[in-house]
Amino acid sequence: MSSRVCGRVLQRLQTAGSPPAASSGSWSCRLQAGPRCEPCRGLSVASRGTMNVFDRTMKRRQKNWAAALQESHQFDYLRDEVGSQVADRVYDIARTFPLALDIGGGKSHIAEHLSKEIVERLFLTDISETTLKQRRQSEIPTHCILADEEFLPFKENTFDLVMSSLSLHWINDLPGALKQIHQVLKPDGVFIGAMVGGETLYELRCSLQLAETEREGGFSPHVSPYTAVTDLGNLLGQAGFNLLTVDTDEVQVHYPGIIEVMTDLQGMGESNCAWNRRSLLHRDTILAAAAIYKEMYGNEDGSIPATFEILYMIGWKPHDSQAKPAKRGSANVSFGDLSKISQPTNTDKS
Repeated sequence: MSSRVCGRVLQRLQTAGSPPAASSGSWSCRLQAGPRCEPCRGLSVASRGTMNVFDRTMKRRQKNWAAALQESHQFDYLRDEVGSQVADRVYDIARTFPLALDIGGGKSHIAEHLSKEIVERLFLTDISETTLKQRRQSEIPTHCILADEEFLPFKENTFDLVMSSLSLHWINDLPGALKQIHQVLKPDGVFIGAMVGGETLYELRCSLQLAETEREGGFSPHVSPYTAVTDLGNLLGQAGFNLLTVDTDEVQVHYPGIIEVMTDLQGMGESNCAWNRRSLLHRDTILAAAAIYKEMYGNEDGSIPATFEILYMIGWKPHDSQAKPAKRGSANVSFGDLSKISQPTNTDKS
């Protein structure tokens, strides 16, 4: 497993200015613009024996609401960036894929960067029917299917390529989902995916925890739990993939303030949908969090950064044609003999 870390900065295309005055009611109104939250139910265990952390019904409603916004395209900057990175990894593989699957593809953020010479036919799935209706046009013949990422409605050994961009981090049973992806792939098929993970939104998480502890005497989780990059390789291996590649990419977006961060997360359909989430934040807590955010992480120009750690993964379904490691004990040279090998000396030819 290889690892690569790089970083980029995206500037949010939003007019920076002073935040609304404390007497204004626009702060609370903007935060309550999203879909109504259900009562907190806590963590539960599904019948199949896996942890049920996320409310998938709420996530569907969040994505439908976000896609129905009049200016929903202005919140697609992160998905566009990650989708182009996934497409670049597809181009790195020197072959043509007759049939591909994009899991949780939404508006087809990956396919718009691909050509018909690389992917001949594509199946696009998403949990949100409103998002699928806004699929972007591409030259690849595409079939849209309303399907949950946790239950893929496809037969075994169907696809030559499976892709996923920014949807797997809302899966309750990630090991099970990876096994399903492995199952629908043909032998020697490849899975290329990207998901949010690691220390994503640590600035927002810390600011809200400190503010809530100060104003309310305790805090609740307001940012979703994420998968660590150190666990991703093991999960792919347990699902049956080999020839693994895992790397991380840190994307930092600058915003005018904490309200804009929360508003954009809602517009992306990326609001927290964990069962143990709180349905609302008190106004005093939001004001305190905004001040803490700017004090701890603010830039000199008055903006604040929000960090997204993107985990990229590549895994292949085993096939006899793939390169395999030599059998244990087949080596004919000992590591101890390496010190006896003389290095060539430089001679002065002058």
